[in-house]
Amino acid sequence: MVLTGVILAIRGGDGLALGDRIALIEIDGVISDDRKLLKQLGEYRDDARVKGYVVAINSPGGVVGPSQSIYRELRRLREDGKPVVASIGGVGASGGYLVALAADSILVLPGTLTGSIGVIMEVPNAAELMDKVGVQVEVVKSAEHKDIGSPFRPMGEGDRVLLDSLIQDVYGQFVETVVEERGLSREQVLAVADGRVISGRQAAALGLVDGIGNLTDAIAIAGRMAGLGSKPSLLRRKEDAPTLMDVLLARTPLGRLRELTPLGAGHAAPTLKYVVPF
Repeated sequence: MVLTGVILAIRGGDGLALGDRIALIEIDGVISDDRKLLKQLGEYRDDARVKGYVVAINSPGGVVGPSQSIYRELRRLREDGKPVVASIGGVGASGGYLVALAADSILVLPGTLTGSIGVIMEVPNAAELMDKVGVQVEVVKSAEHKDIGSPFRPMGEGDRVLLDSLIQDVYGQFVETVVEERGLSREQVLAVADGRVISGRQAAALGLVDGIGNLTDAIAIAGRMAGLGSKPSLLRRKEDAPTLMDVLLARTPLGRLRELTPLGAGHAAPTLKYVVPF
């Protein structure tokens, strides 16, 4: 057993690994909850072996709040003085791109789908369907807009004005973050911040990312920045297999798919999303 432990330590096995290393953080699928990732980041932050971070992103974005929360926590890691490098794979758009903005350097592949700087809120309207089946919903509310976004009635003009104001505020927050993190002018960002999806090569030309490279390149950059060389040891968390309850409660990418559909998340309130809607 002792010999096995020594071998695992030399090979970089989790738990028994010795020496300084780069922590690999994986953000995969729709971003709907930040709790598990925040816990992981906290553990890495307290681990004296961790000298830098690589964030591997493959996400179309997700709910605004969790996306912003993960961005803030990654930025704190960067402010600790340890390098943070983001590697965007197949897709890192909208909220996925926002998360990447926390890094010192962002790498993409030429065909990566990224950008999609914008905010979306989908409000279903099932009023006509309910009329056809003879179902009515009686609403008692404290004020005019308390049931704003309800699928049981058409959206009024006053509702639309309020929601548009909300969307523009959150959109402005996204734009401000891009301006601050990428060192671009507001005019430069607004020119492409109309929700469009762009390729990694286009993003590099526009200054939205730092260059072309894959995960191996990102690890090498982080290793050199941390003084560990181009092939640093990695610390990678092993994910537990999802349970049925995880899927039902949208704790997995499969379960989170229902949160992207207008009716999937229930009708209690509309949801703001930094997400590619396809």
